[in-house]
Amino acid sequence: MGHGAQLYRSAVSQDLSSLHALFGSLPREHAGIRISGMEALRHFLRADGSIGLIAAGVLGSASRPVRAILFDKTAETNWSLAWHQDRTICVQKKVDVHGFGPWTMKAGMQHVAPPFHLLTRMVTLRVHLDDVPATNAPLLIAPGSHTCGRIPVDKIEEVVKRCGTEVCIAEAGDVWLYATPILHASEAAEAPTHRRVLQLDFAAEDLPNGLEWLGV
Repeated sequence: MGHGAQLYRSAVSQDLSSLHALFGSLPREHAGIRISGMEALRHFLRADGSIGLIAAGVLGSASRPVRAILFDKTAETNWSLAWHQDRTICVQKKVDVHGFGPWTMKAGMQHVAPPFHLLTRMVTLRVHLDDVPATNAPLLIAPGSHTCGRIPVDKIEEVVKRCGTEVCIAEAGDVWLYATPILHASEAAEAPTHRRVLQLDFAAEDLPNGLEWLGV
């Protein structure tokens, strides 16, 4: 994963029907749904599960899921996302700890920006529940940008130009793994159909001084 991303082809194909059933009852009018407390999902996310095994291959057997979001681009929810780094984590409650902040609430869940070096020890998985060809808004990444540290907003365009762009097309059952701080973006779909993607952050360490991951 030297350039910051790796594709695992058909990694969860055998579990697709179960995952489709699991998320079938969630509301479809929202572009992104933050997920917590879904017991049936945890089977797949354990270090020996079809999804968790991929993260464990990078972070070790102590890896665990610490945030989950289900995205679905359709004709009704067809958005674009500018180049950015993911810089927040989801925790159980606010605890004042040096280096952690600012704090935000998203979908009733407490989020905080941690020291950047913590993000460099995490990985993010995108589990594709539908095909994502070039016309259906695949993820775009800037290879190698995860090694550039915290990138100021006014420097992002320059870094993307220097690193170039990789288009992360996928088939249903594929999993893209990337370094959590990598620069990424997404355009609106040219021919929008369902584009369900389960995005998961994994970490392999505890948080300091009473802070606790919210988990999945």
